[in-house]
Amino acid sequence: MAYLGLVPSEHSSGKRERRGGITKAGNSHVRRVLVEAAWTYRHPARKTATLQRRAERTTTEIQEIAWEAQKRPCHRYRHLSRHGKLPVQVCTAIARELTGFIWAVGQQAEVRRP
Repeated sequence: MAYLGLVPSEHSSGKRERRGGITKAGNSHVRRVLVEAAWTYRHPARKTATLQRRAERTTTEIQEIAWEAQKRPCHRYRHLSRHGKLPVQVCTAIARELTGFIWAVGQQAEVRRP
């Protein structure tokens, strides 16, 4: 996540902790794509027929991660919005979480590689 710049900047010393906005370090194109993808989580999670057909070509572990990657960010988007966060801040938080799910799928794919 730090590689993509989706972590808060920090200026801490001793017991004092000061966190700022995202660092914007790393690959800006990937960060922009993730934030754009995060906007789709405004809508409820659902599995369309097209998504179901694509999912059938993958392992059950990856299917479970993918479904959780749909359900959890949708819920988190609604939760953060209800608590007064700005939509752009919510999308950045969702993009950061989406990065974690992508990493998890990559770990599963690496385990299955011969």
